[in-house]
Amino acid sequence: MSMPEFDEYDKKIIQYLQEDSSISNIELSKKIGLAASSCLLRVKNLKEQKVIKQFTAVVDEKKLGFEITCFAKIAMAPLNRETSTKFIEEAMKIPEIIECYTITGEAAFLIKVVAKNFQYYRDFVFDKLLAVPHVSNIETSIVVGTDKRSNVIPMD
Repeated sequence: MSMPEFDEYDKKIIQYLQEDSSISNIELSKKIGLAASSCLLRVKNLKEQKVIKQFTAVVDEKKLGFEITCFAKIAMAPLNRETSTKFIEEAMKIPEIIECYTITGEAAFLIKVVAKNFQYYRDFVFDKLLAVPHVSNIETSIVVGTDKRSNVIPMD
């Protein structure tokens, strides 16, 4: 799959929309120096090319009652395509899992989990994670501070 070519206008559009996806088309067009209709067409093309996947709001999980953020490495036994596919299917159904990655190393998956408190996370592990067939080990790291968090991909 070839990489799409981006000119300076496309790069600016992507950068500004990553910083604030609620920016109006008129405001965006003024910032990048294009007519509003041209700007809108470029955004539409970036969406059609799947460069822009979606527009969303970033929320503060703590203000929604989720005090704990964890990263957990999940090992599977046996580890094969079938057990991996089943884990991914189940992870998609569990709302506390907000990110799931297939990784290399001893663990098969790395998940990011939000929990209301430690008891909630404990119950989550026993009631949801260990309920998934073939999960053989869970190694959890609890976030004690967030030093950088960004969804912005560099455009340089």
